[in-house]
Amino acid sequence: MECVKQRQKPQEDGKKGRLEEQYGQFGISREVFSFGREILSSLEERFEQIDETAEYNQLKVIQAMQECRVGEACLYGTTGYGYNDLGRDTLEEVYARVFHTQDALVRPQITCGTHALALALMSNLRPGDELLSPAGKPYDTLEEVIGIRESKGSLKEYGISYRQVDLLADGTFDYDSIREAIHDKTKVVTIQRSKGYQTRPTFSVTQIGELIAFVKQIKPDVICMVDNCYGEFVETIEPGDVGADMTVGSLIKNPGGGLAPIGGYIAGRKECVENAAYRLTSPGLGKEVGASLGVMSSFYQGLFLAPTVTAGALKGAVFAANIYEKIGFPVIPNSYESRHDIIQAVTFGKPEGVIAFCQGIQAAAPVDSYVTPQPWDMPGYDSKVIMAAGAFVSGSSIELSADGPIAPPYAVYFQGGLTWQHAKLGILKSLQNLIDQGIVSADFHRI
Repeated sequence: MECVKQRQKPQEDGKKGRLEEQYGQFGISREVFSFGREILSSLEERFEQIDETAEYNQLKVIQAMQECRVGEACLYGTTGYGYNDLGRDTLEEVYARVFHTQDALVRPQITCGTHALALALMSNLRPGDELLSPAGKPYDTLEEVIGIRESKGSLKEYGISYRQVDLLADGTFDYDSIREAIHDKTKVVTIQRSKGYQTRPTFSVTQIGELIAFVKQIKPDVICMVDNCYGEFVETIEPGDVGADMTVGSLIKNPGGGLAPIGGYIAGRKECVENAAYRLTSPGLGKEVGASLGVMSSFYQGLFLAPTVTAGALKGAVFAANIYEKIGFPVIPNSYESRHDIIQAVTFGKPEGVIAFCQGIQAAAPVDSYVTPQPWDMPGYDSKVIMAAGAFVSGSSIELSADGPIAPPYAVYFQGGLTWQHAKLGILKSLQNLIDQGIVSADFHRI
């Protein structure tokens, strides 16, 4: 037995040496590699918990596919009007089962997450209604949808009013102010699960359920919509399990599994989903039209892979939090908090840190690794934004990516990674770039 142990140790040392040498090909120094190994050694229990959640969600997706009798014919696309599209209709049944809702709209004609949210709002609000956000300011791109920032075609132009209740200082809901804000015209309450470009906590599904129950107690007929972007499959339950009337997201984030080339979804009460379908296509047509154009195979396989892809991205977020917290940068969530989305915020306090981080992530990409991202005036935002996104699907943020506005407090938002190993490389490369640019010292302290 002793001889076996002695033989194994040189083999293990040899593997470590080869791995370190391979990371060295990406410009990762021995010191950064060793620091990453040290951090990783403390995360075994966290990673086991993430894998258990992924296993549960994987089984949930398979069960839904089996119950809906997904067959080979479902993987073929349609053209033209898309009448009787078996794959499209079955996929929407699968989504409804996975998210435990009455119905779902899952379409390549929904171009992105913002489009899906705008569609859900514009189809379920009418002139004279009011939209309430009890979680403070919504994500930047929704400001023009609502009319907070002037834009053609906004809800404001159609006579739909808006009010918001800011979060308390500790990032929790201000229930007293929410009670006061709800009145006869309050038609839809929008709840953004993820932090967006804010340094607040992400809400758990349980917290969202408590808020929905509180709102419904005050006004039972109000529609509660949850922006679920970046949150799918991070927990074993989804907003539909806790009373959400609409759960909305993008297929080039978690549920597309990195394979969906476009698309969004709205899962929820049948009436709300039907309203969205009539707005997407035309009154009288609704869900009956909309060809799937050959993307069904990617949509199905992406959903199948989504739980494990999300788990890899989640491991990357936990790893990043532990790396940057130890160096001395504020991180949200911190190294030990529970996780409710795949996004990791790191606050650098200066634009150079945000830029160097994103450039490091880009340099680790399989696509466009030679490109150096720079801040630019991106549509839908009110400040310059830098984005690192060397992805197979353009703009896909379930793939390894990082972005942030060039504005105080100068925080970067890291997410994605189709595999945990790629996420790990990106994080180590970001740290190496910060060291090379003199923002972090060689002994791993912020400067």
